[in-house]
Amino acid sequence: MSLSETIKRLYRIFVRELVIMWRHPIYAFCTIIFPLIVVAFFTTLMNGGEPVEMPIGVVDQDNTHVSRSMIRQLDGFQTTHVVGHYANMNDAREAIQQNKIYAFLLIPKGTTDKLLNSEQPKISFYYSNVTLVAGSLLYKDLKTVSTLGSAAVGSTKLSALGKTSREIRTFLQPITIDLHMIGNPWGNYNVYLSTAMVPGVIMVFVFLLTPYSIGTELKFHRSKQWIKMANDNIHLAVAGKMLPLTILFTLVMWCFEFYIFYGLGFPHPGGVIPILLVGFLSVLACQCFGIFIFGLLPSLRMSMSICSLWSVLSFSVCGATYPVFAMDSMLQSLAQIFPLRHYYMIYQMCIFNGYPLSYAWFHIMSLAIFACLPIFTIRNIKKAMLVYVYIP
Repeated sequence: MSLSETIKRLYRIFVRELVIMWRHPIYAFCTIIFPLIVVAFFTTLMNGGEPVEMPIGVVDQDNTHVSRSMIRQLDGFQTTHVVGHYANMNDAREAIQQNKIYAFLLIPKGTTDKLLNSEQPKISFYYSNVTLVAGSLLYKDLKTVSTLGSAAVGSTKLSALGKTSREIRTFLQPITIDLHMIGNPWGNYNVYLSTAMVPGVIMVFVFLLTPYSIGTELKFHRSKQWIKMANDNIHLAVAGKMLPLTILFTLVMWCFEFYIFYGLGFPHPGGVIPILLVGFLSVLACQCFGIFIFGLLPSLRMSMSICSLWSVLSFSVCGATYPVFAMDSMLQSLAQIFPLRHYYMIYQMCIFNGYPLSYAWFHIMSLAIFACLPIFTIRNIKKAMLVYVYIP
């Protein structure tokens, strides 16, 4: 078959697939509508950067000017908002269990007296770590309040002894910490959330729609016609069928990336080339993995189930929510067989941190290997299309 004839047949299959997509609304929902909803949801969920005004409680058994000052300071933080004063610890714990507050501060009786007598009083933090982000942020604020309270009392005592303000600062904080946050100087949680979760969800749609698109040829008895249009060339048939989805999903991924990096201003010192490359490679890798799974298990239900499981597991091992290097060695190895892991690493290294693409060669090659997987099972797809009968 000549090159011009190949291009003509590829174009006819491409147009045929566009007609099928137009007649079945599920394609529009999975390629455009649902991704738009996901993008809008995740990019507005943490639009402020981190949670603010999280409700907390106080059990002030000391009831002195020092304890009240600590409570005012705690209420002044952007993250926390004191909504309840409780008579005892049991009432405060009950409020946490009822989800009225996330945490409470217990200031025992005699705290101020012990501070003034150079003793070491103990105040207690109780916070719910069921919600991990809220728990860690509140712990930071509660710890800061205790440090500020101790410093205030110490400053008063040293001042009474005739120490200068410089001597007081040196005594209270002998080592000054110069803190620099690299890459995300605002501490914006949305930068971490959207850049990992949204591409992951888009990949879920790619994973699922790929075997669905091939499997419906059997389901609706169009498979023989599809193979005949490609002159019995299964490579040409699959390429023409997948091409519209490849273009649509790549455009969706690129639009999302340009929206967050250039519209929302997320850090991207790596520039535009890694953005375009990782978007295209990720879509292609997920599509080819879906083709590979369908060839391995030429059943609409089984292949979609496997792809669904694979895409969901990828969120746990991609490294966005929990560092892969802290996982078991076996899980560290298994993480490499999920395309989202390689997308996230290329994003971290080349887009977020600005390193050249050569630093991420392993992950780029891994996505390219995913794109080659159909070679091993594509003949099974041809056999299934010509011989198998769909059983509802």
